[in-house]
Amino acid sequence: MESTRQAKISRLLQKDLSEIFRMQTAKTHGVIVSVSAVRTSPDLSVAKVYLSIFPSDKSKEILDNIEASSKTIRYELAQQVRFQLRKVPELQFYLDDSLDYIENIDKLLQQ
Repeated sequence: MESTRQAKISRLLQKDLSEIFRMQTAKTHGVIVSVSAVRTSPDLSVAKVYLSIFPSDKSKEILDNIEASSKTIRYELAQQVRFQLRKVPELQFYLDDSLDYIENIDKLLQQ
């Protein structure tokens, strides 16, 4: 069960990470990275960030690039939330494939 504090921090991180990814993907045309969910640990030291990447055929490559630049993303996040949070949690990025799953189910139902 997620506490109220965890939920508030998760929403804050999701909003600010979405803005960071929007600014970064504005430079790369045709790629959209959205933050679908953020889950923080009870001690607020780790944040699991679930990313939805379009087009999905490039998702593994883009996720690898994001994981390689996770330190700079965490630094940019720290600059944005420096007045709300004392310590910025460590970021772990995961691919959220729920949209692909929904698309696959819709395709199977239409057959």
